[in-house]
Amino acid sequence: MVPVLHSISTIILIAEFVLGNLSNGLIVLKNCIDWINKKELSTVDQILIVLAIARISLIWETLIIWIKDQLISSITIEELKIIVFSFILSSHFSLWLATALSIFYLFRIPNCYWQIFLYLKWRINQLIVQMLLGSLVFLVANMIQIAITLEERFYQYGGNTSVNSMETEFSILIEVMLFNMTMFSITPFSLALISFLLLIFSLWNHLQKMPLNSRGDRDPSATAHRNALRILVSFLLLYTMYFLSLLISWVAQKNQSELVHIICMITSLLYPSFHSYILILGNYKLKQTSLWVMRQLGCRMKRQNTPTT
Repeated sequence: MVPVLHSISTIILIAEFVLGNLSNGLIVLKNCIDWINKKELSTVDQILIVLAIARISLIWETLIIWIKDQLISSITIEELKIIVFSFILSSHFSLWLATALSIFYLFRIPNCYWQIFLYLKWRINQLIVQMLLGSLVFLVANMIQIAITLEERFYQYGGNTSVNSMETEFSILIEVMLFNMTMFSITPFSLALISFLLLIFSLWNHLQKMPLNSRGDRDPSATAHRNALRILVSFLLLYTMYFLSLLISWVAQKNQSELVHIICMITSLLYPSFHSYILILGNYKLKQTSLWVMRQLGCRMKRQNTPTT
């Protein structure tokens, strides 16, 4: 790669890494402080804490993969297994918790009086817990399948204890990740997509019942619908970009296209980094905290730049 492009891509990756850790760290820190002060935490805040932790882990693992790609010429099989399993673990909880958040919005925001809807709405906390526990079945099956796949791939290299070719190493790594996302991400992604479509229908139905002069920002239900839809549509789009970036990166690795490979890594980091900012903007408490932090930083910078007399 041209040195200038390499430097630019490195700066962008570092910026995404820093911003992703700041946004997710803010979510964890603010909710943990509230948890300590109030001795209780709402369901959505509990989901946000674990989701932010999973995404911080995903961001760090992506950075580790990039560092190994740039600086380390060989890797042992055990190290590759650790990278794959930790990546799959973070990716699993990041996806399923975002899906749980979309289902929470689906049952809490719309005003629907269907009996089955009301039954699930009153038991939304139990529903989310049962869904996350059920997702562990997918995780265990995923881990078993990946372990078998890795052993089969390593057997093709004569049982070597290390992988010396970076092209081979990352081809295996991305291929396993793509297999995971294709086979075990269909269910949570479909649930999030269905929740998004049902929220659109709920908003349309709500607007049809409201008079024209009441459809502005003063309508709290419509505002809540739009806020949830922004969060869901950004999640669906960013996760789709995340999947496509891994797919294109795998093809680029096969064709030895380093520029395309690094662009795909930059694109893949948008999912765990940028979506957290959408979550912050959609949460009044987190939004006010972020504005307070920025005001404090602005005041401190002004004091430092003010000349002393």
